[in-house]
Order: sequence, then structure tokens, then C-alpha cells
Amino acid sequence: MKLRNNLPAIVLVTLLLGGVAWSLTASRLPPADFTFNNHTEIKTVDPALVSGQPEGRVINGLFEGLVRLTPQERLPVTGGPEEWPGTAERWEISEDQKTYTFHIREDARWSNGDPVTAEDYRYSMRRFLSPITAAEYAKQGWYLKNGKKYNSAGAYLEPGDRVEVELNLKPGEHETRIGQLVKGVLVRKDPPEMPEDEEERDKITQRFYIDVDGEERCYVIGDASRGDEIPNDAEPCRMVTLDFDEVGIRVVDDRTLVTELENPTPFWLQLLGFYPLFPVHRGCLEEHGAPDWTRPENIVTNGPYRIGFRRPRDRVRLVKNESYWNKDNVRLETIDALCVEKSTTSLNMYMLGDVDWIEEPPPNLIREFMNADPPRDDFNPAPQLGTYYYKFNVERGPLADKRVRQALALALDREEIIRTAVRGPQKPGYSLVPPGVVGYTSPEIPHSDPQRARELLAEAGYPGGQGFESLEILYNTHEAHKAVAELVRKQWQRELGITVTLRNEAWPAYQDRLRMSQFDVGRQAWIADYNDANTFLDMYVSDNENNQTNWANDEYDRLISAAEAESDEQKRAELLYQAEEILLDEVPLVPIYYYFSRNMVKPHVRGFYNNLQDFHPLHAMWIDDEPGVVNEYMQGAER
Repeated sequence: MKLRNNLPAIVLVTLLLGGVAWSLTASRLPPADFTFNNHTEIKTVDPALVSGQPEGRVINGLFEGLVRLTPQERLPVTGGPEEWPGTAERWEISEDQKTYTFHIREDARWSNGDPVTAEDYRYSMRRFLSPITAAEYAKQGWYLKNGKKYNSAGAYLEPGDRVEVELNLKPGEHETRIGQLVKGVLVRKDPPEMPEDEEERDKITQRFYIDVDGEERCYVIGDASRGDEIPNDAEPCRMVTLDFDEVGIRVVDDRTLVTELENPTPFWLQLLGFYPLFPVHRGCLEEHGAPDWTRPENIVTNGPYRIGFRRPRDRVRLVKNESYWNKDNVRLETIDALCVEKSTTSLNMYMLGDVDWIEEPPPNLIREFMNADPPRDDFNPAPQLGTYYYKFNVERGPLADKRVRQALALALDREEIIRTAVRGPQKPGYSLVPPGVVGYTSPEIPHSDPQRARELLAEAGYPGGQGFESLEILYNTHEAHKAVAELVRKQWQRELGITVTLRNEAWPAYQDRLRMSQFDVGRQAWIADYNDANTFLDMYVSDNENNQTNWANDEYDRLISAAEAESDEQKRAELLYQAEEILLDEVPLVPIYYYFSRNMVKPHVRGFYNNLQDFHPLHAMWIDDEPGVVNEYMQGAER
């Protein structure tokens, strides 16, 4: 066994011992053509229900949107197979930039042989936007005409709106089914508005009076017998929403789909190539229900791969989908996505040749790899459109006071965090939107100032940390996140005199705690979904599912909404800048550093490109053992 660049012996022994169990597990399986470490156990492969990068990597292999994004720059394209177009072979855009007409290729097929149709995309968008689905990324469908109104159930309905009532499911029907629909015109809601307070809202049953073919009917969500105010003839239902026919997605025929937007949206094509908007197979969902429809023996996919098998706490194996329209250009027959959390074990498997790509080596080795002599042929760090930050639950004790949040931000020494905890090429972060976003430059949060931090904490009533209840930092299991959390704790305790504890959770449990706002301070990172400042800033509007801080600001919401409607790029950038100024002043989050990718990729891997969003579609890769060839990943590296 040849080990490149001669790691120190003590490090090597540690790495080798750390990977024995995984190597033994892998030895019992026939090897895949390509293996990468996805770093964690994925929650699901349902495109509508996830927002994490580990799930996204797998879903991108299983499903395909109307457009594909190139591995070079992550932009939507048309053209030959080398450019990886998606299910739509072409599209037209209206002069006002609001209407897109997509033409679905005739040979697009699901893995069970069914044709992929325009109705598949309409059904999947309906499911994605349904209030019942509660998709974290639902706001990406709000760019469609009336997308927000449909997604918000009855909240924005007004008398005269065309509505649809989904009746309760029959006993034994899977929750993934759409119930019987009754369509009509809303006459009134009683009460017209529901309380914002959840406890108060739970005490009230809202009634919807709807004209159905000239007959006024009353519908209530849930139990029609609850409360004296409910009419005797009220019908229970699952939900009342805007009629989905009013939403800007329309089927012309089996192979033609039209999307109509509220406003010109320059990144709409990029969103359609992003996994939350990928289609799912309706028959599969309705036959098996959730989550069983995602089981390897049940799932039906339309992308380059299907699931061969899934072993919890081990791997997901992807197998080439022989029904995929572009299967002749998919060169890897099988792919393994491992869920090794420890970066030392991951590196060991990489060195042993069991893994072809890992996300990053252990933090304590990054500098050594960067400065290797001779230079390594598998390590080429590059800037990303991504920010690593901590977010605050502003309803937790002292964190409700903006001065406390400002003090915590000012007490951070980002240079020390990068130098001693991260140990990589990252740059200190002073804004949520990182450098490199097209047409936008961010405002900045004030830099480190421990003295001012102590003054603010005293002004808030906690001089020297006295009377300040303990803060807990939540992070997902990973050596690098642990190192950052430990140093942040040390800095806050040292500069502010407060008590800080740490809590690490496995990826699914960590995401659940964030979603339910069960945290004080939460580790967060965001890699741009598309190259626009909006992908960072719209997360923190008050009704975005990804805003888990409980922070809300009406002016911030107004500015983001105005930016979405603004067609002049300079004016739009100014509106986004003003919104980010508010965000950084209010401090529901504190940026720590801007990301650099730190992938390690074997020289024989082709089709893997450095790009600003660290996006690496599996179907675009292949193995080339020809000696002396510099792969795409290392091209342009300083050597």
C-alpha cells in the first residue's frame, strides 16, 4: 500500500485503527464503481421534505427536474448530453420574463417504465406547496402566481376567491393521497382572521362558508362537532385552500408545461434544477404511503439512478436506472453514499482506497495538506458561496434582548476560530451573504470588540455575566463543529463571564430540534441554492420555514418582498442591501466564516469540478485510470 505525501506515523496509525470496522463492513459487499462519504445518515429521499446537503446529493442522483444544472458553474442549460439537460428538452420565455413554456422530452421515463408527463410536475408542485406537506423549502414555489396564497391555506383567502375543499380521507387511505375535492367560491370566513398566538388559535374553529354550485355550505377543518358555534350541517374537511387551478402552473398536454410567475425571477431556471422542485411518482406515493414509498423496493425515480439498497448507519447504494432517457451517458453503474461521521475514519478509508471522494479531511491536517511538498494531486480548496454562522432563538431568556445578541456577536474572535478550530483557508464572516454573489456586495456586522460587548451585556442587566442564565450551543455531530463550539464557548465565557454548555446531536435529531425551535444557539451553514443574494436573505422573512429563530421584522419582510417584485437589478440590490442591514443590526444570527470547499478527490475521478456552490452531480462523474491525466478537479490548482 502506497501512502502519498507521508503523513506523520502517529496520525497514520490513528487513522488506520479508526477505519477497521468500516473496512470490514465494506469487504462483505461487492464494491461499487464509485464511493463517497456523505458524512451522515440521511433523513429521507423525499425531495419535498428535506433541505440538507447530504440528502440533496442522493436526491440529485435519483430524480430529475425540468432542467439540469451543470457541474462546472451550476447553471441551467440546453444542448447535447455533455451539457446534461433535464427532462425538458427546450423551453421558451415570454417577453415579460414571467411565463416559461417547457417541452418535455418524449423518451423521459420513470424507473418503472411510465412516461414522465407535464401532469407529474403539476401534481408534484401541488404536493410541494400543500400546507399538509409543510415543506421547509415551500417558499421556492411562492414565485409562481398565487403560490404563496395556496401554500398559506386559508390565511389569505378573501370573499370571492375560487377555493377548493379537500375532504377527509376515507379509513385506510394513505396520508399521501389527495382527498375528494369540492370547488366553489368563498362567501366568508368566520372569524375573518385567526389569532397569531398558537394557544389562542387552538381554541377557535374557523368556519368557511362556500358557494358550491349556488348552494352555500359550511366547512370546518378537523372536528365538526367541536364547539357550540359550529352549524349542525357543517362538514369536516382536511383543508381549505385557494383553488390550485389559480396557481401559475398549467398542463397544456402530456409534454407541455407552462409556469407563470408573480414577477420576473432571474433565478427561476436555477430553482427548477434544484431538488425540492423535482417531481415524484404519484402512483407510487398513493399506493405505498409515507414513508414507505421511499423504501428501495417501492420507490419509483426518474433520474439517472434508483436505490439498490439502504443500510442504516452504513450506506445507500445507487444503481443505474436503465429507464433513464440519457442512460447511455451515465458511466457509473453503481455508487455508494456512506454515512461516516468521523472525519479521521473517513480519511482512513480514502487512503486505503475504499472511498473516492470525501468532503473534507480532519481539521488538524488541512494546513499540512495545503502546504504539502510536493503538492498533493487530490486536494484543491476553493471559495464557496456559503456562510457558517450561529443563529439565536430570540424567544429564549436573555436572547430576547437585542443588546445580548449584539454582545455575543462582538465577543467573537473569528480569526482565532479559523486559526485554531477550523484550520483551513476560510475567511472571517461579517455578513450573511458571502462575497462572490453576482451583482451584490453586503453590509458588514461590527468586528470583534470585547469591551463594547461587555458594556452591552451590562446595559441589558447582566454586568460581568451576573444573573445570566446558561446558554446551550446546539450542533450536529462532527469534529469540526465540535471544535468551533468549544472555542466559541471559551470566548464567550472569557469575554462575558457567562456559562455556556454544548449539545451535539446526530443529523436528523439536530434538524428536528432546529425546526421545533428547541435550542438557544444553533449551528447553521448555508450554501447558495442559486447565485443570488435572495437565497440567503429570504430565509429570514417571518413566514419562511427555514427561519427557525422566532425573529420577525415587518420592514425586513417588506424589503424582501419589494426586491422580489423589482425588475431593475441595481434597485433590487439596494433593497436587498437594506434588508441585510436590518438583519445584521437585529442579530438573530451571527456570521462566523465564509466557506471554502475542502474536498479530497482521487485523481482517477473525472467530471468533478470545483464550483462556488460545491455542487457535484453524481451522474456526471466517471472513473479514468489512465496515468498522467490531470482531472477536472485539479485543473488550475497551484502546483
